[in-house]
Amino acid sequence: MQTRALGFIFVSAVLGTGVAQAQTAPPEPGFTLSSNVPGALVIERILVKVNGELVTQTDLEEAQIVALRQRTAQPLPDAELRQIMQELTPDLIADIVDNLLLVQRGRELGFTLSDDQFDEIVDGIKVENGFDDDQLVTALAETEGMTLATLRGTMEKQMLLQQVRQVEVNSRIVMTGTEAREYYDEHLDEFTNPATVTLREIVVAVPEGTGPLAIAGAERAAATAAAIHARVMGGEDFAQVASEVSSAASKANGGLIGPINLPDLAEAVRGRVEKLGIGDIGAVERTAAGYQILKLEARTDAAAIPFDGIRESIVDSVAESRQAEALNDYLVRLREAAIIDWKDDGLRQIYNAVVSARAAASGA
Repeated sequence: MQTRALGFIFVSAVLGTGVAQAQTAPPEPGFTLSSNVPGALVIERILVKVNGELVTQTDLEEAQIVALRQRTAQPLPDAELRQIMQELTPDLIADIVDNLLLVQRGRELGFTLSDDQFDEIVDGIKVENGFDDDQLVTALAETEGMTLATLRGTMEKQMLLQQVRQVEVNSRIVMTGTEAREYYDEHLDEFTNPATVTLREIVVAVPEGTGPLAIAGAERAAATAAAIHARVMGGEDFAQVASEVSSAASKANGGLIGPINLPDLAEAVRGRVEKLGIGDIGAVERTAAGYQILKLEARTDAAAIPFDGIRESIVDSVAESRQAEALNDYLVRLREAAIIDWKDDGLRQIYNAVVSARAAASGA
């Protein structure tokens, strides 16, 4: 398959590893024999042993292919493929090892995927895709390179991961309503909608440059802006005047801009707006765009979102954060108890760097 060939390129480019050729000689240290190809023995590179269980180059390649499919379905140039793999591969290496530790723990706890559970999964796939048994087998082979046996192995690993996380980590994370309220009070800024303003503007453009013509043009623009200001202050409809004379893009909407979050305005503009009452028209101001006149159409004050309306989202968000921290702590204990035998020091360094970054990100 072409995608599999690409996988070999990715591993070689990113990790500096080679691909052993099919042969019948005994494997060298750091390699293992695989009989996945009928009638042939293929030597596979061992990347790491986790409690005696092998992670091979093929395992990494398959993870790379899955990650690439999730990233894009479009063909990409080789240089872009290599760049994407350089970004993805460190996390993939860490995921493979950490997920294997979790799967092994699931087996220790006696979790399994029963025949009935697997049959239910298979029946669901057949119903969703309109397959019979033969069509499912064919589709798995052609699109995923899988047999029913490898599908079962994949599904069982996913189930073990989910059960270990739920039983050993997530189920032990509890957040009470009182804690949620305390979090809300301590982080009130996060749950407050900022003040907003809705404005109308008239802009008179100023010629660029510093020569005599530009200076004369700027003087004419200033005089024009003053005359326009006098018109709107005299009672003419601001929106109508803006649609007639403004040089800003907002002219099409009668000069309307907003609502805008007040903190998002430039400091100088915010200072001008804060002095205006609703319906007030400000003075002519020179800006980078030209001479500007602002009118305050509407204003809303900053307002906290009521706690009752976001209680559940706070509980979910904080619980998710705590679960990430707890999972990191749990994996630390699994790693400390495990025998992780790296066959490539570069991979070991990559793994340790990712593990450290994740620990920092989770707050551990």
